[in-house]
Amino acid sequence: MAKGGHEIEPRAARDSASKPLISPLTRRILTVNLVAIGTLVAGLLYLGEYRRSLIDNELQSLEVQAEMFAAALGEGAVVSEAPSGQYLVSDIAYQITRRLVDITDTRARLFRADGTLIVDSRRLGGAGGAVQIEVLRPPEDDFDMLDALLGKYDDLARAISGEGPLPRYQESPLQSASDFPETQAALIGESAVAARRFGSDDLLLSAAVPVQRYKQVLGAIMLSRDGENIKTALHDVRLDILKVVAVALSVTIALSFYLAGTIARPIRRLAIAAERIRHDKGRKESIPLLTERKDEIGDLALSLKEMTEALWLRMDAIERFAADVAHEIKNPLTSLRSAVETAGRVQDPAQREKLMAIIQDDVARLDRLISDISNASRLDAELSRTEFGTVDLAGVLGAIVDMRNAADRDEDANVQLEIVSNGGLEVHGIEDRLVQVFRNLISNANTFSPPGGSIRISLARHDGWLVVTVDDDGPGIPDGKEAEIFNRFYSARPEGEKFGTHSGLGLSISKQIIDVHEGQIEAMNRRDGQGKVIGARFIVRLPAAKA
Repeated sequence: MAKGGHEIEPRAARDSASKPLISPLTRRILTVNLVAIGTLVAGLLYLGEYRRSLIDNELQSLEVQAEMFAAALGEGAVVSEAPSGQYLVSDIAYQITRRLVDITDTRARLFRADGTLIVDSRRLGGAGGAVQIEVLRPPEDDFDMLDALLGKYDDLARAISGEGPLPRYQESPLQSASDFPETQAALIGESAVAARRFGSDDLLLSAAVPVQRYKQVLGAIMLSRDGENIKTALHDVRLDILKVVAVALSVTIALSFYLAGTIARPIRRLAIAAERIRHDKGRKESIPLLTERKDEIGDLALSLKEMTEALWLRMDAIERFAADVAHEIKNPLTSLRSAVETAGRVQDPAQREKLMAIIQDDVARLDRLISDISNASRLDAELSRTEFGTVDLAGVLGAIVDMRNAADRDEDANVQLEIVSNGGLEVHGIEDRLVQVFRNLISNANTFSPPGGSIRISLARHDGWLVVTVDDDGPGIPDGKEAEIFNRFYSARPEGEKFGTHSGLGLSISKQIIDVHEGQIEAMNRRDGQGKVIGARFIVRLPAAKA
């Protein structure tokens, strides 16, 4: 079927084509929804790993610096006096610690082996000094939207990465080594590091190593540093990730508009076209063909176009059928009315009897015509509701032929059946309706067959089709009428047949049934070697049932 220069692919070919596991529209929607989410999740996971690596590097650096402090203190702040042995001198240790702290920008606290704090770089004049150095935090704005957003982003990153909250840092006025797990570990000769949280979102890193001389642990030095460098680095990385997310969001919005163009707009076009057709715009309006699309919307457009064309064809058929019915009913009604009007004026009994016979024939013709029309009009609904089953065509034809020959009426032609194949002669269909088709064909052949003639039926399988041929010895089909005889109310009948004996619907109904079974029916003339017509042949092809 070609409309407007577009070639419509047959439905069977489209249905048989392999469909992908994930449809094109599904892939588009998944792509749009996953781009931004995937970018955000990747950024969060990267941020968590990056934060841990920064903390680890800072802790390693602190540990190395603490070892340098411990080495310097072990060499310069330890004295040995008998009988008390080796011990740390607080004044010397304070001087050494202050010099090293200025270089490393850390806070240093030195504890003796008994856990007593003897040096704190935040206090001037040693452990007993009255002045304590306090590092002031930079002033904060009342509310910073960006910092609040980054804080929420950081919380989400920790939740996705599985990183739990850090322990909170607390500092008592009188400190001792027992306040810190890392210093306790250092006093038994092991180095240790720790990361803690203080304030709302600040980080404190610390490392403690033992101060030894000649393998004797004399104390523990603990260096601590805030995480301002880490916070700054994370701030920059978070900004970069948010920029990437912003780009991904922009791409998502663009892809959303793209989807609106590829999905919503074509569907809107289809809806508008369907609405215009529904409001009696006639055939000036048609469903747009979206043959360039290779997705569900293209299939939808094609299906809607085929549906509307099928509806137009059905409406045309209904209109033609209604006109044909009116014409066919009008003829016997005209004859009946004329006979009734004449019968009232005729006085001759013989003439009146003849008119009554005409009236009876016309009434019988009307009854037969209305019955056939009723059956034909119900056929579509019945065929659409009835479920198909497996039908043994050889058995069906054999039963029809046996019943026909069993009647043994002299005026009927002899019916012969030849089955070429012994197996695989089943079709998928409605048995009662297929029986109706072959009875119509045999009855039609019998009507045109001469006295003593024969009707030959053959059944064979060929290239996935079951082919049934019905041959008769009648006068054949008028030239050029081979397709027209399947029209409703086709009126060419054999000579001598009483007018109105047949309604002209039999072959039309047969073709309708075969079409529903996705088969074919055709008629042709049989000719001898000289080209003379020696009878008619009807051929029915039905798709063989799959094993």
